[in-house]
Amino acid sequence: MIKISLNILVLSTVLLFNGCSTKSIEYKDKKELIQKQNSIQSEEDSFLDEFEDEMQVEIKADPLAKYNKAMTSFNDGLYEYVLGPVSKGYSTVVHKEIRESVNKFFHNIFYPIRLVNNLLQGKFKNASEETGRFVINTTIGVFGLFDPARSQFNLEPHNEDFGQTLGYWGVKAGPHIVLPFLGPSNIRDALSLYPDSYLSATEYYENRGFNLTHNYGESLLLKAYEKVNYVSLNPDEYQKLKEDAVDLYPYLRDVYEQYREKLIEE
Repeated sequence: MIKISLNILVLSTVLLFNGCSTKSIEYKDKKELIQKQNSIQSEEDSFLDEFEDEMQVEIKADPLAKYNKAMTSFNDGLYEYVLGPVSKGYSTVVHKEIRESVNKFFHNIFYPIRLVNNLLQGKFKNASEETGRFVINTTIGVFGLFDPARSQFNLEPHNEDFGQTLGYWGVKAGPHIVLPFLGPSNIRDALSLYPDSYLSATEYYENRGFNLTHNYGESLLLKAYEKVNYVSLNPDEYQKLKEDAVDLYPYLRDVYEQYREKLIEE
């Protein structure tokens, strides 16, 4: 009888301690779970704060938004009803190889723009390669109609303009502005059109020694032709941009600004 009572006492003691131990483990597990949940919540809050800060940094003032939307609609209509159809008709009449040679010709005569802006950015190797390309393509490439500098000498072009030069030296882009006929731009790039145009043979300037045209009217026609030829070689470029746009103006604005910043960083 005493032995049975003793066994019951021992068994009760073991069960008691096991119960306490189980409760202790359960309490410990719950405590760790709460700590983990608090830690995860803290990380999520921190991530959201950083995301909000990043979004605030990316948001830029757009004081010309109303004008820009109207001009975007104008340029879009111009492309849809004039430039697109004309380029399509031109591509059916003129063989692609000829259009590619015309495009190479225009690229070659824009050499002074690339040369000067590479020099202004201290990219002397790029400037020397651009000079090599111009000499080779103007001579062997028949005034730039062909590109042996790339195909035979592995000399790649280094496209730079004055807007990139200003950005390289820290000049901010300023408010976005959509230019008639030319499309998305910003104050820095828009003001940079003048110095670049003076270096372009397609622009007409009196008393300048390398004009391709004799007056402003011929210059406009030549530039229009260059644009039609380019679009005929890239007919889907603009349409693909529009396909991804929920709202055309802000989409084109953001694509342009990101693209320009990428060019400047390079």
